[in-house]
Amino acid sequence: MNYSRIGTPIVASYFLVAAVFSSSGQTRTAVAEDPGVTITIDVNHPGAVIPADFAGLSFEVTLLLPDANGVHYFRPENQPLINIFHALGIHSLRIGGNTSDRDAKQLPGFVDLDIFFAFAKAAQVKVIYGLQLHNGDPQVAAQTVKYIMDHYAPLVDSFAIGQEPSSYPVSAVDNRPTNEQMRPAAEHYTYSAYAKEWKRFAEAIAAVVPNVKFCGPGVNNDARWTSQFITGFGQSNRVVLITAHLYAGGAADKVTTPENGRDDMLSGRFEQTYQKLFDGFASLAISNGLPYRLEEANSFYNAGAAGVSDTFASALWGLDFMYRWAEQHAAGLNFHTGDRVAAGASLRVAKYAVFFSTTNGYQICPLGYGLKAFNLGAHGKIIPVTMANLQQINLSAYAVLDEDGTVYVTVINKEHGVAAKGIKVSINQGSDGFRDGQVMYLTAPDQDVSAKFGQTLGGAEISNASDFAGNWMALTPEADGGGAGICHVAVPAASAAVIKLTPRNPFRPSASR
Repeated sequence: MNYSRIGTPIVASYFLVAAVFSSSGQTRTAVAEDPGVTITIDVNHPGAVIPADFAGLSFEVTLLLPDANGVHYFRPENQPLINIFHALGIHSLRIGGNTSDRDAKQLPGFVDLDIFFAFAKAAQVKVIYGLQLHNGDPQVAAQTVKYIMDHYAPLVDSFAIGQEPSSYPVSAVDNRPTNEQMRPAAEHYTYSAYAKEWKRFAEAIAAVVPNVKFCGPGVNNDARWTSQFITGFGQSNRVVLITAHLYAGGAADKVTTPENGRDDMLSGRFEQTYQKLFDGFASLAISNGLPYRLEEANSFYNAGAAGVSDTFASALWGLDFMYRWAEQHAAGLNFHTGDRVAAGASLRVAKYAVFFSTTNGYQICPLGYGLKAFNLGAHGKIIPVTMANLQQINLSAYAVLDEDGTVYVTVINKEHGVAAKGIKVSINQGSDGFRDGQVMYLTAPDQDVSAKFGQTLGGAEISNASDFAGNWMALTPEADGGGAGICHVAVPAASAAVIKLTPRNPFRPSASR
């Protein structure tokens, strides 16, 4: 997994793309002087297809239970929530969290499951459903699976047995602080003990539901457990999906200041964590013919870091995070979210939420804007990108080739702060060129990565009450002496641009490698 995105561009017949715009994405202005970045895309070697259900969400199982007024969060009549799922392009819904397993107090009954799966059908999602392993009963798990599969099999992706088992307690009384249970120094439960219990539960469930599909092991940032699970259960036992959890920033409680947290989120430090996890298990999963998914993920565990996970920095980070894993053939990822989430044995207000409840429905958080930007440009096959970035600007770029030959280029400028500059970007494409282009911008007020509200995509907010109204801005090529189409794009500091390039001659891409 090579995260280096610096290189020498391939110069051929090309189309240089960009636009000059303000932080609102609507007004053409001058851009600060910069050395420029050249991006070369290779449409002739398409790679991994981004699955239609790549973007997912993850929730605590407690949300399947009725609230104090007897109302279910996930219900087919909750149209604002369904609208959000559709607007953000969510097609995978994972139910689990600590409240499904180690800290379970009440699990959903059949009526709760009926209401939930009615919502799932309306939202057009496939469900990954978590079962209690720690202090659980395999017969209860089997009956739950049987009921779901008898009634809702087409809506099921797979079942997870247990939640982050590496952090299970090893003594009758768990004296670990609730916010310290999920870190290497506090995790003493052994894989061998887990494997024995997992096998016992899986066999009990399969005896009742022969067509059951399992996933696992669902531990946080520990490739050793994941690789052992692949080796032990990956070739049998009805395992169809390998899952891992990743909170790349570690514990939210350990963030020293919001400024440092945002700097870490937008720097390369998180990427080192991605690399280590990927190297530890992903190639093993792929070689065994098993898809893998980050079934629970976000920035910092223990509900996220205030002033970091709830700011515009998370929108840029989340967009980059999704593309990083899409490039590496991940089947998808599910951002853990909800109004309140488990932090150890307790529930906390989620600072890393994708959206939160309001009196009139739901408010989309900055991270949700990152998901929407991904949804705009992530339909098709990942294609290679090479950057000439001599000044080492903190920039990421990704390209996707759609079925009709349309290319989407997403550029994320993570430079931020008083001295941060806009970046002039040129995009080279060495085939027949493009007829025209459009761009949509993800921005925050005053290019401030600490902003919690006011962010826009295409100059518009995302609402649960109406269709997304973001505007694509036209890019007009200019003729040069050689006849190549030329436009100039500037990506402001602390922003992202999704660029849509329409080919001169529509075509169907060749098969992926």
